[in-house]
Amino acid sequence: MTANLWVATMPDSLVINEVFHSIQGESTWSGRPCVFVRLTGCHLRCGYCDTEYAFYEGERRAIDDVVAQVKAFGCDLVEVTGGEPLLQPGVHNLMRRLCDAGKTVLLETSGACDITTCDERVHRIVDFKTPDSGEVERNDWSNVDALTERDEVKFVVCTRGDYEWSRDVIRKHGLTTKVQAVLMSAVHDVPPGDELPGSPGLSLRDLAEWVLEDGLNVVVQTQLHKLIWDPMERGV
Repeated sequence: MTANLWVATMPDSLVINEVFHSIQGESTWSGRPCVFVRLTGCHLRCGYCDTEYAFYEGERRAIDDVVAQVKAFGCDLVEVTGGEPLLQPGVHNLMRRLCDAGKTVLLETSGACDITTCDERVHRIVDFKTPDSGEVERNDWSNVDALTERDEVKFVVCTRGDYEWSRDVIRKHGLTTKVQAVLMSAVHDVPPGDELPGSPGLSLRDLAEWVLEDGLNVVVQTQLHKLIWDPMERGV
């Protein structure tokens, strides 16, 4: 599959990697049943990425069909994710349709795409990239001005250096007063031999202790789905 296939402006269809019903593993919505719509394609290559299969795998589907599949699960919480979902312009049609259907819609997006074009009903979860992700230079800091109390901001922390950088960004931009929650995640610490490519993982205890030492008003989060199922399992 070529990049042009999923970037193409086709408002009535999207290239979809997978649609599945699971437990929300992150954010302040963690622990709730949720339908995930994962779009194909991403322009970033974070060292800790655990969904590289979404870079290219997928099929073009009519938005009508995707909305019907989501509704069939009978779940009111939906997350649109990727890859990077905002690369496909048709995603806005999808999110609008889901909101119109009465769904609570979450958008998981990097800090590298313009979030101002999203329907105001969508809860945006903006994942600003840390230095050790390898993609820190791609952050679009103009997104900070667009954040509202409906949104959440996430930092995935690989090292102490990542933590200190995130802490300073949070303080510089006053993020804890702009959004519903600021989330800090430790790159999942997995058994030796099972590490994600490019990242050995970070102890959740270390992250928690750093947050307590600095008195940060943030949410230290796990990836709950990786504790319920195998960390590398797809479709959960």
